[in-house]
Amino acid sequence: MMADSQNGVRYESDSGSRPDGLENAGHIKSEGDVANGNGKDATLHQTILVEIEGRIMSGEWQPGFRLPFEVELAEHYGCSRMTVNKVMTQLAKAGLIERHRRAGSFVTKPRAQSAVLELHDIETEVKSLGLPYSYNLVSRKERRSNAEDRRLMELADATPMIELLAVHRAGGKPFCVEERRINAGVVPEATATDFTVSAPGGWLIAQVPWSAAENRIQAITASAEIARLLKQPRGTACLVVERRTWSHAGPVTFVRLTYPGDSHTLVARFTPEHR
Repeated sequence: MMADSQNGVRYESDSGSRPDGLENAGHIKSEGDVANGNGKDATLHQTILVEIEGRIMSGEWQPGFRLPFEVELAEHYGCSRMTVNKVMTQLAKAGLIERHRRAGSFVTKPRAQSAVLELHDIETEVKSLGLPYSYNLVSRKERRSNAEDRRLMELADATPMIELLAVHRAGGKPFCVEERRINAGVVPEATATDFTVSAPGGWLIAQVPWSAAENRIQAITASAEIARLLKQPRGTACLVVERRTWSHAGPVTFVRLTYPGDSHTLVARFTPEHR
């Protein structure tokens, strides 16, 4: 038995079996609970909540992991099932777990949220999930604009273009495929940048003051190439955000961001128009 002098919690380990995922945890009781039994469930509620949340946020319990059943947790922590149920309800409301009748509770897959009307950096988006970010440039081409460029970017004249294909990763897994076209006539500095280290989105935001932007959101099924880059089956439902930005000098960039449909949420907030 080990006592924590700072928070009055002592950990009692035993030789009995543990529910799956709790092999390294001891039964947890408050010193105050041992003394008089008052507020036991209230104290344990917070303790259980912190411990389970910590296992999820640290990655010890990965997305899809089935948590021990409520009756197992109640027996393990020496508390009422009602206390465990309240903890699970709180975790579900926080979006950390999904509860399925009879099947049990499972760690949810993190879902990124993007504001529909904001220009955001994907690295910041990934890090907001508490996951390590990485980026890989698949290809970079310099060429003259073609008919599709002129349609997508509303170009009046032919101009030098830079075409990029990249994959953004979260926790080592593909998070988003980026297909981007940059108008090098408006942003000539882009020709001297290879984008192997820095993703173009953040670079453009830092380099070019934009005056207007347009977002277009749609659902698609993944093509063979997109599925390969996302490491998903062909035909997987995906969410696509297409964005065009302009500066006072003209069209700057067109980008298509493709996310697996079950890992991304778009959020917009509105206020009433005052007349």
